[in-house]
Amino acid sequence: MKLNCGFVGLPNVGKSTLFNALSKNNIAAENYPFCTIEPNTGIVEVPDERLDMLSKIFNPEKTIYNTIEFIDIAGLVKNAHQGEGLGNKFLSQIRSVKVVIQVVRFFSDKNITHVENRIDPIDDMEIINTELILADMKTVERSLEKNEKLIKANKPEGRLAKEVLSNLLNHINEGSPARSFVRNSKEDPIIKNLFLLTDKPMIYVANIDETSIDGTQISEGKRVAEKNSSSFVIINGKLEAEMVDFDEEEKKIILEDYNLKETGLNTLIKESYNTLGLQTFFTCGEKEVRGWTIKRGDFALDAAEEIHTDFATKFIKAEIYGFDDAIKHREDIKELKTLGLVKNVGRDYIMQEGDIAYFIKGQ
Repeated sequence: MKLNCGFVGLPNVGKSTLFNALSKNNIAAENYPFCTIEPNTGIVEVPDERLDMLSKIFNPEKTIYNTIEFIDIAGLVKNAHQGEGLGNKFLSQIRSVKVVIQVVRFFSDKNITHVENRIDPIDDMEIINTELILADMKTVERSLEKNEKLIKANKPEGRLAKEVLSNLLNHINEGSPARSFVRNSKEDPIIKNLFLLTDKPMIYVANIDETSIDGTQISEGKRVAEKNSSSFVIINGKLEAEMVDFDEEEKKIILEDYNLKETGLNTLIKESYNTLGLQTFFTCGEKEVRGWTIKRGDFALDAAEEIHTDFATKFIKAEIYGFDDAIKHREDIKELKTLGLVKNVGRDYIMQEGDIAYFIKGQ
């Protein structure tokens, strides 16, 4: 499953610097607005200690990690929905991603100018939120206009769409994102087909440094995120940039010095998986040990299709055992069946986090 996240924010909030650090992709990060005109892309391996442990057991020819794609979209400004600062182009780029990561400047640095000539992270959050909401208003209004043709043709789907979109427009007009609009299974496709910006999951990243952490601002930022049905994480972008070329042991020492449990990359990936409701399963053998991404609640058939459509169309059964059992019996891994730890399951088995699967298909 392809997972991509788009970095958005006002110019000079540390967005490209953070993107560089997380993706190790050395793009331009100069101190002036719109230095990122075309979206820069970095594909990053998802760190997973479980894969490393499984590779030591199976000693495969190769180990393949899940990946996540980060896209650095140029900075938005006020009136982007009207085309300001190449706004329309940037808004269309946001539509292509599954998760919007809004980087917010919580740090103070006199050497880095702010596009609004002040440091006010809460106001910055509202500027971006407002631009996305205004862009969605236009989209919904256009859709309502087109829908009038269906109503004139006496199409029943036209009446349902008018009701749903009218209620949605009222919701957005109140300053609320589309993602917080309550809808049922019949109404959801009508909204999803619009690809609204504020219907996408959003993660706010408070970009801090060690000298300018304002507890009040952080608390207020979390409140804004909650109001917008979004999550909120704190990352020291400058520290992440400094650690780019360090090895894992050096990073561990620095993280301990700063009393941090993990890198910003790990924090952001975990939050992205959680926000999208994703989980990981593994396939293990002599040729490769590999991690795969699926949705929580997916069936064995869905997992088989993630590997190859053939495994789904010709699905017979799957043999499943847990990661914990694999580690516990690492010395006698080939005896798991004898020990009764391998389940034979059908296509309707609900996959669990950390399942190790072997799919059996017909000819």
